[in-house]
Amino acid sequence: MTELAQIRNFSIIAHIDHGKSTLADRLIQRTGGLSDREMSAQVLDNMDIEKERGITIKAQTVRLNYTASDGITYELNLMDTPGHVDFAYEVSRSLAACEGALLVVDAAQGVEAQTLANVYQSIEHDHEIVPVINKIDLPAAEPEKVRNEIEEVIGIDASDAVLASAKSGIGIDEILEAVVAKIPAPKGDRTAPLKAMLVDSWYDPYLGVVILVRVIDGVIKKGLNVKFMQGGTDHLVDRVGCFTPKRIDLPELGPGEIGFITAQIKEVEQAKVGDTITTVKGGAAQALPGYKEVQPVVFCGLFPVDANDFEKLRESIGKLRLNDASFSFEMESSAALGFGFRCGFLGLLHLEIIQERLSREYDLDLITTAPSVVYRLTMTDGTVKELHNPADMPDPVKIDFMEEPWIKAVIYTPDEYLGSILKLCQDRRGIQKDLTYVGGRAQVTYELPLNEVVFDFYDRLKSISRGYASFDYEQIGLQEGDLVMMNILVNNEPVDALSMVVHRSQAEPRGRALVERLKELIPRHMFKIPIQAAIGAKVIARETISAMRKDVTAKCYGGDITRKKKLLEKQKEGKKRMREYGNVQIPQEAFIAALRMGEE
Repeated sequence: MTELAQIRNFSIIAHIDHGKSTLADRLIQRTGGLSDREMSAQVLDNMDIEKERGITIKAQTVRLNYTASDGITYELNLMDTPGHVDFAYEVSRSLAACEGALLVVDAAQGVEAQTLANVYQSIEHDHEIVPVINKIDLPAAEPEKVRNEIEEVIGIDASDAVLASAKSGIGIDEILEAVVAKIPAPKGDRTAPLKAMLVDSWYDPYLGVVILVRVIDGVIKKGLNVKFMQGGTDHLVDRVGCFTPKRIDLPELGPGEIGFITAQIKEVEQAKVGDTITTVKGGAAQALPGYKEVQPVVFCGLFPVDANDFEKLRESIGKLRLNDASFSFEMESSAALGFGFRCGFLGLLHLEIIQERLSREYDLDLITTAPSVVYRLTMTDGTVKELHNPADMPDPVKIDFMEEPWIKAVIYTPDEYLGSILKLCQDRRGIQKDLTYVGGRAQVTYELPLNEVVFDFYDRLKSISRGYASFDYEQIGLQEGDLVMMNILVNNEPVDALSMVVHRSQAEPRGRALVERLKELIPRHMFKIPIQAAIGAKVIARETISAMRKDVTAKCYGGDITRKKKLLEKQKEGKKRMREYGNVQIPQEAFIAALRMGEE
């Protein structure tokens, strides 16, 4: 049991790719958490995808023992948090478990949008923030400029910011000394009733659900009967420990400490992030503040390419859900694609990661339908409905009005790309709220409909700014919009997998692009196939795939023209009859390509 004065809990916050995980590696190496032989790059990123893409998806915690220059050994609990906007909830829980944060800024790139978002969250939690200017050994590094930027943009004193390079190990001791000196020790009462915050939970095949906790008051030890205050379930603690990053069992965790417990829980559902853990007898009266359910923002359908893989997909999604409670799913069926699942995600990157994990870890070939957001419909009889799937859209006559979610987006960009970024936001029905300059860069604030952002906004932003613009957003509620349901009809049959909700002003260009694409993708049949985009009964775009025809007049040598006409008329009648009864086979590749159209 460590004295409170010798504990420091801190997280690392930074934009994507500013060196959080590399810095965590160096801190672990410096404090002897792992030997040189056990070290690997990005040691805290457990998944292959995290290592390949260089992003952190799950927050990880490590306990380090560091003997400072004053001779005292401190227990440092470090949390490596994700940098991407989709995992902001994970960041907020990690910050609530700490007293301070290392703000890591790239010396070549300066302050970016995501850094700002996370720093403001950290300031709200009343944290002590230690600025670290990383990558100072890069040829393009401008530490003094970045120091001024931190002061100007964020408004915190950076005069004594630590200059470091996590890759080459420069400034690591200075960072550890700054953590000990500047970040306050946690407060807590060992004798008070147990109060512990559930920071994270994941599924381990051997131990069941492993729960990461931060003890606020009281002591948690093996054999204790605990209760989850929001979940309302009771469990018996059978293991207590911490990660260094190896798993180590401990007799108990006291106030201010971060570690893990297991309690023979089989379902991650029962251990919801942000819950408060207390004892069954004589427990705390009030739960800790800050618990909120994770709300999925983007929805899409996942269908197996081969219908026989449906059971495998069901099993795989169930297993994935064990490690990611923010991902939700329910069964759905589509006339075009068969059986699949309607899944909810925190954002587009989250969707991409889940899809990639399903295809890699479980060897599945999947088709994803176009991503959509949740709309709120107010019906003429006064009832309110939520629309998750465009195919479930009720009769427009019964709808009084529709509302769509809006976001407030903050975009940072070098000056030369500002014009094209403003045009992109205008095209996406954005409303400009603010434009300020910091150093040589512009900060633009826009309000945008989320529907326009989930499609391909992030990719377009990155391509027009050559990767220099950074983007962060938060939801600001629902607003009424002139929204319509656009159906795609192939041979007069609606294809439910391609239907989407769009703004009336965007319907025609989007519909035209989709039917043109389908015309290229659907193979020709023996009869003519019309492809239409329609809003209700009104067709807004049409393309026709011409029929393949046999040369029926080849056998007519000379003779009267009426012989040829008769044969052609007969062929025409046959084609007409064929079109009435014919089925158009749309190949799976056509679906995949048409649905990917929005991503290009």
